[in-house]
Amino acid sequence: MAEKKQARDIGLNVKPPSDSCNDKYCPFHGTLPVRGQVLMGTVVSTKRKNTVSVKREFMHYVKKYERYEKRTSTYHAHCPPCMTLTAGDTVRIAECRPLSKTVSFVTVEKV
Repeated sequence: MAEKKQARDIGLNVKPPSDSCNDKYCPFHGTLPVRGQVLMGTVVSTKRKNTVSVKREFMHYVKKYERYEKRTSTYHAHCPPCMTLTAGDTVRIAECRPLSKTVSFVTVEKV
């Protein structure tokens, strides 16, 4: 019987996933350090292997008109195999070192 790999502390107040994995880019079971920004967003696409697209909506103040406008931005985040995500899930992503041309975030929690 295979032993469950103990999840390491990543320095954020998040609950580690219950599943275990052997991904070296997993912040809980691998060696990937997280640093910098921590953002919340909604998963838009899970079509790529081990990668999800996360859309984040925020309000931006326009000084000239003294009003707010709604803006969106899309982030590509690595999704370790120990997390099962589908489109529409709300997730927390944390910044890490660049893993590819567009991926500089990793999924740390499903909210």
